[in-house]
Amino acid sequence: MRYELYYWPSIPGRGEFVRLALEQAGLDYVDVCREPATQGYGVPAMMRALAGEMGSGPAFAPPILRSGSLVIAQTANILLYVGERHGLGPKNDAGRYRVHQMQLTIADFVKEVHDVHHPLSANLYYEDQRNEALRAAREFVRARLPKYLDHFEAVLESNERGPRNLVGGRLSYADLSAFQMMEGLNYAFPRAMARRRRKYPLLLALRDYVAKLPRIAEYLASDRRLPFNEAGIFRHYPELDT
Repeated sequence: MRYELYYWPSIPGRGEFVRLALEQAGLDYVDVCREPATQGYGVPAMMRALAGEMGSGPAFAPPILRSGSLVIAQTANILLYVGERHGLGPKNDAGRYRVHQMQLTIADFVKEVHDVHHPLSANLYYEDQRNEALRAAREFVRARLPKYLDHFEAVLESNERGPRNLVGGRLSYADLSAFQMMEGLNYAFPRAMARRRRKYPLLLALRDYVAKLPRIAEYLASDRRLPFNEAGIFRHYPELDT
């Protein structure tokens, strides 16, 4: 079965967490919005999916994954589905919900990262809220960044099966998402992250471990991997890297 992923064509964003899982599982998928609209793909196809024209009812926002007649929205929801079916999640209920918990916590963190550069409204340009963003960045780097990273470092340290994975002794989609989280933070806040390198050795080791997985390494070197940029969630504005 060929999966269809619907997400914006020019930013990694939340869609990248899904791409990493699809790539690591070696699945056949089409990145719909990066294909020609003249062939029924492109952003117009995503707009139809969001409107519910695939029979699943409207979705609030991408990413959306189509698997045959099944249409799933929300990043964590998609990853729960892919993980269970393709070996990127535990088989038992305790492990399954633990991995999902990690993913939801990453989603909370990603929202806070976005709100650093758009603290007033996502409908306003960054330039329209620059002063507020400067204040938000100082507070984020001082309090929220270490709060989340401390948590994930503690999760790795407490794993009875070893600190290489967030949950259990096998790679899960949460590990892939933690990799993307760390990559995004290193792009958006390189100075702030550099100051904290010694504090998070397990997170950094997890990042390196995922990057060296053969399928992920091939993906990262390919043109399928979209670079971070100042239109996405993780944005590098030097003035905010306090």
